[in-house]
Amino acid sequence: MEKRLVKSKDKVIAGVCGGIAEYFGFDYTLTRLIYALLTIFTAFAGGVVYIILWIIMPDR
Repeated sequence: MEKRLVKSKDKVIAGVCGGIAEYFGFDYTLTRLIYALLTIFTAFAGGVVYIILWIIMPDR
């Protein structure tokens, strides 16, 4: 079965970080923490990326 990057059912806001964690086999909490830190330290550019991924990533 082909692995696809999709939004996760285990979601806090939209399932984007959960989907990324599932796709790469990472821990959900660690993925969300790293994403939050990257967003803060890149002057909130990660927030824009999150919104774009929210729009383009398909649901399960």
